[in-house]
Amino acid sequence: MYRAFFALPDSIKDAEGRPANALLGTANLVLWVIERRAPRAVVMCFGAEAATYRTDLFPPYHADRPEMPEGLATQWADAPALFEAFGWTVLSHGALEADDLLGTLAALESDAGGETLLFTGDRDMFQCASDRVTVLFPRGGAQKDGPEPIGPAEVRERYGIEPEQVPDFIALRGDPSDGLPGAKGIGEKTARDLLRAHGTLEGVLAAAAKPGTLTPRQTGALLDAADELRGFREIATLQTAEGLERPADRPTDFRSAAEGARKHGLNRLAERLDAWADG
Repeated sequence: MYRAFFALPDSIKDAEGRPANALLGTANLVLWVIERRAPRAVVMCFGAEAATYRTDLFPPYHADRPEMPEGLATQWADAPALFEAFGWTVLSHGALEADDLLGTLAALESDAGGETLLFTGDRDMFQCASDRVTVLFPRGGAQKDGPEPIGPAEVRERYGIEPEQVPDFIALRGDPSDGLPGAKGIGEKTARDLLRAHGTLEGVLAAAAKPGTLTPRQTGALLDAADELRGFREIATLQTAEGLERPADRPTDFRSAAEGARKHGLNRLAERLDAWADG
């Protein structure tokens, strides 16, 4: 929704004259995937902006993120009703973040022998990539080609590591979007090389504790911040949303979606949805 809000003009209004660009853009992005992939169910996940278990570990986590723009806040409040009109399940959690819900759903689907598409612009979610889970990562600029499919091979190509090493990689390299600084002087290439050689953050820290294994600069940066780096890794690791169940089959209801779009003043979208409903 953030991406759509900033990508589309705020001249796109709802029935009450308020901006509706984020609602329209998000619906269009998801419909693009539905048209080509025909998922058995669609789940839209909302959660805490900064989960307390993460801010307890590192108070500056997400601290520099600006307030939600007013024009987006109204759309955020309207989103669940619109998405539910499509027949999509809307999940919300007050303590966990949306990525935790996404990761839990992916694990449930994999355990049941199914496949999951995670449509998200959060690179942390690359840790979920597997033979049964594909991350659909939004492309920059025009979206005519749709999101980029990210599986284990694409994670290796991008970062030179395995998906399960992504939290260790984030801990070492840092993540500016989340306010995580990483280890001082350890960039993307060094983080990759350290994990290739030693497997995990704990393996890297164990190597740093052995004289002569790493450079003096690396040794100092890692050992001086060992506990903090462990906290960064925990922050980057998805938490399981207890009690969440695998969603039942629920295809998109295009007729109901058209009615919902019309209520929000999205008349052109409603026309397209009616055409889909008509076959």
